[in-house]
Amino acid sequence: MLSLGKIDLSIYRCVTPDIVTDEVILTDERIAHIRERHSNVFECFSGYLREIVSEPDYIIRDDRFATAIVLKMIQDGGNKFRISLRLVTSSDNPAYNNSVLTFLNIREKEWNRLLRNKEVLYKRE
Repeated sequence: MLSLGKIDLSIYRCVTPDIVTDEVILTDERIAHIRERHSNVFECFSGYLREIVSEPDYIIRDDRFATAIVLKMIQDGGNKFRISLRLVTSSDNPAYNNSVLTFLNIREKEWNRLLRNKEVLYKRE
C-alpha cells in the first residue's frame, strides 16, 4: 500500500459533502491493475500522484457513488493525467481511506472530451 498524503476536503466536498477522512491511499491491488491495464504509467509517472490528488485542475462527476474523476496537467512535459478517486463516506467501513481506483496518462482529445461531455464540479482558478 502506498500513502498519497491528504486531500483538501473543501475542494473534494463538491463530489459529496459526506467525506470522513482526508487520507488517500493506493492499494497494492490497484497498483497491479494500473501496471496491467495502463502499460508503463505507474513506473513513469507515479511520482506525480501526490500532486494530482492534492492539487487537481478539474474534478468531474463520475457515475459511481462518491467517486471523482480527477484531471491534472503537469507543467513538466505537458502530460495530462486522469485519476478515479473513491471517497470514503459515513456509510462506508470506518477503517477505509480514500483510494485511487485507476491512474492514466490521457491525450488532449480525451481531456477535451471529458471537459465537454461530463459535469465539471471543480475547476482550479
